[in-house]
Amino acid sequence: YSAVPVPDSDPSAEGFKEQGNLFYSKKDYSEAFNYYTKAIDASPKNASYYGNRAATLMMLCRFREALEDSQQAVRLDDCFMKGHLREGKCHLSLGNAMAASRCFQKVLELEPSNREAQQENKNATTLLEYERMADFGFEKRDFRKVVYCMDRALALASACHRFKILKAECLALLGRYPEAQSVASDILRMDSTNADALYVRGLCLYYEDCIDKAVQFFVQALRMAPDHEKARLACRNAKALKAKKDEGNQAFKSSSYEAAYQLYTEALTIDPNNIKTNAKLYCNRATAGAKLKKLNQAIEDCTSAIKLDDTYIKAYLRRAQCYMDTEQYEEAVRDYEKVYQTEKTSDHKHLLKTAQMELKKSKRKDYYKVLGVGKNATEDEIKKAYRKRALMHHPDRHSAATPEVQKEEEKKFKEVGEAFTVLSDPKKKIRYDNGHDLEDDGCFDGGGKCF
Repeated sequence: YSAVPVPDSDPSAEGFKEQGNLFYSKKDYSEAFNYYTKAIDASPKNASYYGNRAATLMMLCRFREALEDSQQAVRLDDCFMKGHLREGKCHLSLGNAMAASRCFQKVLELEPSNREAQQENKNATTLLEYERMADFGFEKRDFRKVVYCMDRALALASACHRFKILKAECLALLGRYPEAQSVASDILRMDSTNADALYVRGLCLYYEDCIDKAVQFFVQALRMAPDHEKARLACRNAKALKAKKDEGNQAFKSSSYEAAYQLYTEALTIDPNNIKTNAKLYCNRATAGAKLKKLNQAIEDCTSAIKLDDTYIKAYLRRAQCYMDTEQYEEAVRDYEKVYQTEKTSDHKHLLKTAQMELKKSKRKDYYKVLGVGKNATEDEIKKAYRKRALMHHPDRHSAATPEVQKEEEKKFKEVGEAFTVLSDPKKKIRYDNGHDLEDDGCFDGGGKCF
């Protein structure tokens, strides 16, 4: 603060200023502010009083008001060096690096060796560099880099809403919604009509798939700033995404799976940044794809959903079912294990047990395949298939073949006998179908006949 008395100043004004200085030195900035205001009221043409009040407002982090007082101080006295320095510091705190730099240059014209002005000028240059890097990072969608640059910039420009908003927007784009919400809420506490902060709040809700609530915030932001381009675009995307997703869901409910598949595909092109909604859209398209027997595409869609949201249980369950339907049991077990670890319900346990059983069954001899029949074959079909295969692989039929072929055919003949032994006996067939190891029961003597 400045304690320099100005000639011809009102004696009472000087008294108020001295009182202000006293409170300032005791760090009682609110009282200091009151006395400097009284000094200004008594002598409104005194530059140093505005300078002192500016210093006090800076200590109270009221930089916009401090900036006005600093500007008034230098308007009254263009050679008031501390006034220019404070104006520069206020511009810097508010994130106006170019304006800050001009003020520090003015100080250096008045006093070329001023260390503080030299340092603050360097800070202004550094701030401009962080801004440039952040703009480049945002363009390249490197949102982590932008958050890093904004943290550094805010260390120099603590009161800059613009930097805080850009940081919050990038935190939302990175899926760090609580942090983004916190930054936006801080700004709204100070300025409830801040369109940028309202936009960021809406963006967080939009990305968390609370689309109706998000639209309310975007509309509010546009009411405060009708030309807010980002809020307008986000509002349009939110409405389009919800409409297309609802349309797809309606088509699916009415069993129009091909139409639902197409609508989900169109919805996925609306906004690649909306990770949570897009994860649901991929999973919905997978469900429609499974109904259309596009099982491999359905698996790919579930994988895309999981890449976007690795906590998305529904996508793991859908993919596991597709793996089961395509007899990829190891993959199914892996997905069901992941689900069961996350949510230990009896249903999930049952699904895991079933997949483990199918995996176990898939690793032993498939007697249905050996006989060339389906799993729902009747007793008659099994008998017919056995006779046909037994004749095909009978050793007498291959007596003129090479020893290797004879050995292979004999092995197949034994397998056919083994398969028939099990599938023609209702009790053994039930045990086999349920995944029990019949070898453990001492059923076979190695010749394919059962004792």
